Amino acid sequence: MPTADSYFVCATPRTGSTLLLGLLESTGVAGRPQAYFREPDESLWAERWGLPGTAGYGEFARAALAAGRTENGVFGAKLMWGTMDHVVARLGPVHPGLAGQDVRLLERAFGRTRFVYLRRDDVLAQAVSWLRAEQTGTWYVDVSGESGGAEPTGQEPGYDAAGIGALVEQIGEHNAAWERWFASWGVRPHRVRYEDLDADPAGVTREILGFLGLDLPQGRAIVAGHRRQADELNAAWIERYRQE
Repeated sequence: MPTADSYFVCATPRTGSTLLLGLLESTGVAGRPQAYFREPDESLWAERWGLPGTAGYGEFARAALAAGRTENGVFGAKLMWGTMDHVVARLGPVHPGLAGQDVRLLERAFGRTRFVYLRRDDVLAQAVSWLRAEQTGTWYVDVSGESGGAEPTGQEPGYDAAGIGALVEQIGEHNAAWERWFASWGVRPHRVRYEDLDADPAGVTREILGFLGLDLPQGRAIVAGHRRQADELNAAWIERYRQE
């Protein structure tokens, strides 16, 4: 039996989270994880699920559960830092007796909940990737070559030392915030390094399944749905930033 009803992939941008979500979904037993709770996208999800404009956050959470579960009842979703605060703040009025008790709120809404923490050792490479994605609007490329994640800006990527430095600082702040949150609530997440995910995506996915008490169905392949985006331009920006 699964050891969790739900799990959240906790991350910062450009750590391979979209790749990991696709790998987990491909197993057929680890939910259909998406960034369901990203605040700017809530209205799009609500429309897709046919929720009325008067729907409360409890209804939204239940609709997310229905959409993000596989047949074995396991639910998955992604949370960036900042989204966590938004989710627990919105769930507080739904379950007022648990307001301010983050983990208990999540478990009340999503059942037995576990956490996967995805981070990247090379923060400079992460910042370069983040800046480039923001400039171009291309956040991922699937195996067919189609890109997505935001509206394309039509802008050519351009080196920006100040922008890279600001993102390096922001990544550090968000990583520290995740660590404080885990420590505050006694959470022991399953930790995943981007570098390990990049080197062995199927192996990392199998480890997460083990953490969740799940077995890969016999004959089922773990399939990546997205391509690696880093190229010579990323490497050139990294080298230039280090030299400067």
